[in-house]
Amino acid sequence: MFLLQLPANCLRLHQFASGLNRLFSECIHQWLQHNVLTTPRTFLCVGGELRPDPVVKKQEVYPQNVDLPPILPKNKKKPYPVPLKKIQQAARAEKKLAEKGIEKLLEPPKNGLLVPDLIPVAYDVLEAWKILIKGLSQLLHVVPVYGCSDCSEVHVGQTSHKIKDCHGPGSAQRKSFHSWVKGSVNDVLLPVESYHLYDPFGWRIKHETRFNYDRIPAVVELCIQAGVDLPGYPSRRRTKPIRMIGKKVIDRGGFVEEPKPCHPRDSYPLMELDTYLGHVLCFPPPAASDVPKIAQETLDAFEKVRWGVRKLMRKYSVKACGYCSEVHVGPWGHNAKLCGAFKHQWRDGKHGWQDATVDEVVPPNYVYHVPDPKGPPMIGVLKRFYGKAPAVVEMCMQAGAEVPDKYKPMMRLDIVVPACDEARLAA
Repeated sequence: MFLLQLPANCLRLHQFASGLNRLFSECIHQWLQHNVLTTPRTFLCVGGELRPDPVVKKQEVYPQNVDLPPILPKNKKKPYPVPLKKIQQAARAEKKLAEKGIEKLLEPPKNGLLVPDLIPVAYDVLEAWKILIKGLSQLLHVVPVYGCSDCSEVHVGQTSHKIKDCHGPGSAQRKSFHSWVKGSVNDVLLPVESYHLYDPFGWRIKHETRFNYDRIPAVVELCIQAGVDLPGYPSRRRTKPIRMIGKKVIDRGGFVEEPKPCHPRDSYPLMELDTYLGHVLCFPPPAASDVPKIAQETLDAFEKVRWGVRKLMRKYSVKACGYCSEVHVGPWGHNAKLCGAFKHQWRDGKHGWQDATVDEVVPPNYVYHVPDPKGPPMIGVLKRFYGKAPAVVEMCMQAGAEVPDKYKPMMRLDIVVPACDEARLAA
């Protein structure tokens, strides 16, 4: 055992530091006793530093600024959601089994049967879809929406912005200013329709027979195929699974004659599910005290729809064209020759089907975030300081809803927009 002898002045300095440490701890203890502490917490005093208990979970910190997903070029095909190598590997394995005559092992819903656990999810998505459409129709009386008549730009706010980013016909005469008109629900919630199929595994839709099928929102069609029984839109519910060898169906339970199409525009269910109808005229303006509540319910419904659609699409097949915005709910895409996108002549107008994503079924439709709804209109000089958000989120936020944390980075809520003469000085 070794003893270290310190000089007298060093010992006195050490005793003085220890006394300060005890005095600091006593002061902190007395301050905590005499002041109001809202939440009980445990503190550790090590070396004169007051630290919180490490058991306490830290709050998740989101970044201050996040860029939006890049805009895909129109002269190229969209990237596959699943890597191409995995698609090719699955196709080779499926081909080997087909060459040996081995039947493909299918699980619900790939074999035509319903997934019982996803039936309540489909009903919840459909109810949230109704609340979403109704809430947007009511909020349109409070928060104006503008749409450009020559391009796809949408703006949510009391006054339209003055940003020169219009590339539609006649924009050169307007010096790239937008030609604003009054918007509707379709400008906030972009309509994505799909053919309604009585039997998704039955006859494939041809170009000549495309008018024999109804077009309804893709979200509604996904819920119907997932187990929702909707009046006016019947669906075949199989009791025996289908059988396949490779890509060939060897037993589908026979073809069933499809019921005659009804007139959905006059039916009651579509009044709550279709965004094309005049919902603004159906719902009167809400009371001023109810606007924040309606906005919050609408925003919650939007998040629930996206969550439910993502969960359903993990099991049920939804196809999207790799060149245009066409979406088809079912195991195989239709054969209607309606694609007019890049090099459609090479495909004879047929769509290039691939697996769809949630943003293709429920598009977010990003718009500029208005820092001050009652302030001056937004101008192009400060364009890079403005954030963006989905139109539904922006509309509900201006009506009084609380913004979810995941949208705050792209809205740039923590960034102060400088004045016009200060923009060139900002980094």
